[in-house]
Amino acid sequence: MSSSVPVDVDLALVGGGGAASLVLAALDRHGVRGLRVAVVDPVHRRGQDRTWAFWGHPGSDLDPLLSASWRQVEVVTPAARRVLELAPLRYAMLRSGPVYDQAAEAEKRLDVARVLAAVDAVHDDGDRVLIRTAGGPGVRAGWVLDSRPRPPARPGRTNWLQHFRGWWLAADTAVFDPDRAVLMDFRTPQPARGVSFGYLLPVSDRYALVEYTEFSPALLTGAGYDAALAGYRDRLGLDPARLAVREVENGVIPMTDGPFVARPSPRVVRLGTAGGATRPSTGFTFSAMYRQADQVARALAAGRPPVPAPAYPSRHRWMDAVALRALDRGSVGGPEFFDRLFDRNPPERVLRFLDGTTTPAEEFAVMSSTRLLPMVAATAGDAAHRLRDRLRPRRPVPPVPAAVRDGLPPAAQDVEP
Repeated sequence: MSSSVPVDVDLALVGGGGAASLVLAALDRHGVRGLRVAVVDPVHRRGQDRTWAFWGHPGSDLDPLLSASWRQVEVVTPAARRVLELAPLRYAMLRSGPVYDQAAEAEKRLDVARVLAAVDAVHDDGDRVLIRTAGGPGVRAGWVLDSRPRPPARPGRTNWLQHFRGWWLAADTAVFDPDRAVLMDFRTPQPARGVSFGYLLPVSDRYALVEYTEFSPALLTGAGYDAALAGYRDRLGLDPARLAVREVENGVIPMTDGPFVARPSPRVVRLGTAGGATRPSTGFTFSAMYRQADQVARALAAGRPPVPAPAYPSRHRWMDAVALRALDRGSVGGPEFFDRLFDRNPPERVLRFLDGTTTPAEEFAVMSSTRLLPMVAATAGDAAHRLRDRLRPRRPVPPVPAAVRDGLPPAAQDVEP
């Protein structure tokens, strides 16, 4: 841009990844026209840089973009192997390439301005928002949707990371069952503090994503992830001599009960993880991110401010804090926790609970299936910690982990478990 005058728009999307791409597609889908839109990001996202997996009902606008979907999934613990029938839901895999392509087509129809620059500052005066960019005049917008990674407003009482590595494996013979995915397999070695599991998402009988995931406070080394993946591949009985690693995916997602501020100023709205779309106890993000995009587009189509509802009910955020505390203190084991959930509840209820869309009555049934005394102790500890937080001076907010800040591609917790 050669002019020193900021680009003037009605809506600016700061960050051009998955959240912004879903917003552009939703604006196009809901027929929003005549709106001046800009995307501000130093990178124009294309191709397969990440994979999401999620569950929902068939028949959505995402169906033509999916790489695969499954009506059956397995949950494996040392105690049992369960085959879950998900109907009327299905588990689905969505790679980033088709999402970016759909967003690019929406950009053309919406006549979106693309500003390839890093953002230095965002200033909201209550009437307009000025976005200052590196080496350019910036953008002035009526509303800003900001999906850049941000730390929580204060440190959480529990601060974990969901971190993972996946291999896209091509086999020279038919070794995968394309009709069934492995949702969670807890036969992996469990860390001293945290939870680990593997999973398998087959696209065909010869091509699949195999991934190793940990919920824990600290990252592994690259060699550590590879060793864990090799061990899980062997656990699945796959012969490495008959396999080729075609792609590698890595990801890091914050798991914390620290609050994310979804509306930091009158005309700035945060989306994605920064806007609370990541479920703290599981790392699930995509479904909430999709809901945010749809709500934004519906609001703009109706002439309302583009402010989505909270990603999850407050009671779910409280339950997440309790569950994280119980897992972090070791009073509840991860494999046992999920084993009891799937053993004592219909699969659909558990999946909707993990996605934050259950009713209070369903949530009571789910929580009743966990071990009572450890969860009561975690609830009491969480309440005491909340009281201490109110009475003590605020601590500095820890920085965003480098892997999250630098945008390593989330695979299956985005790909979710």
